[in-house]
Amino acid sequence: MKLIWKDYTFDFSQRTYVMGILNVTPDSFSDGGKYLNKDHAVKQTLRMQEDGADIIDIGGESTRPGAEKISVKEEIKRVVPVIEALANKIKIPISIDTYKSGVAEAALMAGASIVNDISGLRFDKKMPEVAARYNIPVIIMHIKGAPKNMQKDPTYVALIPEITDYLREGIRIARNAGIADDKIIIDPGIGFGKTVEHNLEIINRLNEFTGLEKPILLGPSRKAFIGKILGNLPVTERLEGTASAVAIGIFNGANLIRVHDVREMVKVASLADAIKNSLAPPFIKKN
Repeated sequence: MKLIWKDYTFDFSQRTYVMGILNVTPDSFSDGGKYLNKDHAVKQTLRMQEDGADIIDIGGESTRPGAEKISVKEEIKRVVPVIEALANKIKIPISIDTYKSGVAEAALMAGASIVNDISGLRFDKKMPEVAARYNIPVIIMHIKGAPKNMQKDPTYVALIPEITDYLREGIRIARNAGIADDKIIIDPGIGFGKTVEHNLEIINRLNEFTGLEKPILLGPSRKAFIGKILGNLPVTERLEGTASAVAIGIFNGANLIRVHDVREMVKVASLADAIKNSLAPPFIKKN
């Protein structure tokens, strides 16, 4: 399975790819406010590239549980200057993390080349057309509800089948809009309308999503379920838990991982790939 667009080629049969998170928001659950300054955001992106990130995912609106919406104008104001500053400075692709077509189009015009939509193309009916027009990859994520209410007692009759149906419908929407079949990525949406138990089950049964025949993105990084399982640990102490979730996710079929701690998770992914494929990790130098 390959993803090819512009000057980029991701061959998922070779290894797991790493997406680094850059939140240019004042209120994201993990790093809100740290990269609102454009220069700080650029430095962090260059650092993640140096640490081995394959994609940078830039978001201007927090989608943490309970988050309030912001305007398209405000979101563009946050993300576009950063994307413009990075477009000619980095060699890896930029993803725009938004569910708003107006933000996506502004970001794509500024230099982004992937759309990461937490709504799976549902919240903004114009999003599929925008993505199709630019002929770029789209990440279709599952969410139950909306960020403001998604964690208020989320329930499912059959978790994995319901998520699968949602993703399958997202793929259908993408195809009908003209998005190329080989440019669709799926994400089961860890933490987006899920309990601790739901998140664990998704990671444990991740290989069941391979039936959709799309690359699978997994985003467990620093999420609340990790903190709860490990004794209510704060965000700053969830590195090892994230590493465990990432490694198991890769072994169960993840093709991309979306993470905050790029340097550490590149190593985790390399070792997980090596075990899965019985190969020597590429970062170990041979005598």
